[in-house]
Amino acid sequence: MIPISRPLLGPEEEAAVLAVLRSGKLAQGEEVERLEQGFAELCGVRHAVAVTSGTTALFLALLAHEIGPDDEVITTPFSFVATANSILMTGARPVFVDIDEDCFNLNVRQIEAAITPRTRAIMPVHLYGHPAEMDAIMVIARRNGLAVIEDAAQAVGARYRGRPTGNFSTACFSLYATKNITSGEGGMITTDDDAIAEKLRLLRNHGSRVRYYHECLGYNCRMTDLHAAIGRVQLGKCEAFNAQRIANAQVLNQMIAHPQVIKPQVRPGIHHVFHQYTVRILGDRDAAAQQLAAAGVGTAIFYPLTIPNQPVYRELGYQATTPVADRVSSEILALPVHPGLTPDEVHQIARAVNALQIEAPFVQAV
Repeated sequence: MIPISRPLLGPEEEAAVLAVLRSGKLAQGEEVERLEQGFAELCGVRHAVAVTSGTTALFLALLAHEIGPDDEVITTPFSFVATANSILMTGARPVFVDIDEDCFNLNVRQIEAAITPRTRAIMPVHLYGHPAEMDAIMVIARRNGLAVIEDAAQAVGARYRGRPTGNFSTACFSLYATKNITSGEGGMITTDDDAIAEKLRLLRNHGSRVRYYHECLGYNCRMTDLHAAIGRVQLGKCEAFNAQRIANAQVLNQMIAHPQVIKPQVRPGIHHVFHQYTVRILGDRDAAAQQLAAAGVGTAIFYPLTIPNQPVYRELGYQATTPVADRVSSEILALPVHPGLTPDEVHQIARAVNALQIEAPFVQAV
């Protein structure tokens, strides 16, 4: 079975971890600092702050912008649930705006209608590695006095009109095992704002900059040097990994020719890093996934429910009107695109997709 993801860890990562183990210095230290410096350089910003996960990165970023109870944050309904959960964790309320069906990202034309006196921030998601429309989002944010926090969990190395994700505002990345690069588990926050960076460093370390002196309520969200050692090596491979993902996606785009399979689109000026290669199945998506599995091709659904349709959000009373996201969530299917694929495997995936027998969707007569 060709897996949907396959982390690529080699002797360089092993040597880096072994060096940390032999040093006896396992907690946050020099390796974390080196990873932070590399991430800041990648994103073209002054600061990068390493934390325990992409979720804690979002949570601390919101806190650093002083977002909390009674505040609202505009975001997408079509993402991993951590995007909205991080907002709830602060006591604030996520407000969901529908998506564009071509790139699956926040529909910027609907943002301003969702702004209220309680709105404090916009949290766009660069879903699957395709950057959101950051120019328009930044204009809306400046016009309305709002913060912007990029959820770039899936978009390390992506670029919007030549600018890296993580370069526009405060941004949050994930280094989870299946991401384009990994530290095993971990997250990173990037910013050009000195004050925000200082708050983030306090918040991740129990509100302390001098040991046993605590200036504010903080948390234990420090990354270990063990994780950072893996991440630092992976960061050096980021460009090559992304280039291979893009090359694999290009072959799939060229070879897939099924009339009921809509291939992923890339908007002009976008450097899409294909964390996922996500197609839309016009018909029985689950049957298509079963046929692909029988052909030796692993798939995944990211995500089968929109966030406001998740049981926990239903229980909280959320009833967002997001028809595009609702429809897309019933159609999407991710195919393997990771850099561990061989050329033969990429061809096998495309052939299996072209051979799908998909029952046409039911269309009610008018």
